[in-house]
Amino acid sequence: MTELQNKTLIAVDYGRRRVGVAKSDATGLIASALTTLEVKSHKQALEELARIIGEHTPVGLVIGYPLLASGDRSDLCVEIDAFIGKLKAVYEGPIHRVDEYGSSEEAADIVHAHGKRVGRDKKRIDRLAAVVILQRFLDESG
Repeated sequence: MTELQNKTLIAVDYGRRRVGVAKSDATGLIASALTTLEVKSHKQALEELARIIGEHTPVGLVIGYPLLASGDRSDLCVEIDAFIGKLKAVYEGPIHRVDEYGSSEEAADIVHAHGKRVGRDKKRIDRLAAVVILQRFLDESG
């Protein structure tokens, strides 16, 4: 029997307060929520992501990229580009930017569809937004 090729990806929904993290299964077909990191500093967030990357050994990273409706880069895109630059110091594999337009709203819809309220649980939304971003990438690249 031949060993299956690992196609695990890690997705990041970057935020100034929280970073949602999701991962795909080893086949690269299904995204699932992993965790939400509370951001006390960029350094701390990078250290946590480095630990997650080391634990799951992904073949690539997917970063939510908040483009404007016009397709232009938002102010947050500049911040995310700087974050990606620092992330490259701890991860040598490919890093894909994916338009995250509407991902948080879609995540809230998922929570509501399960009969739950979002309320103060913004961490759940950030994790699920990372899932939405990753699943979009998987569906488009598969």
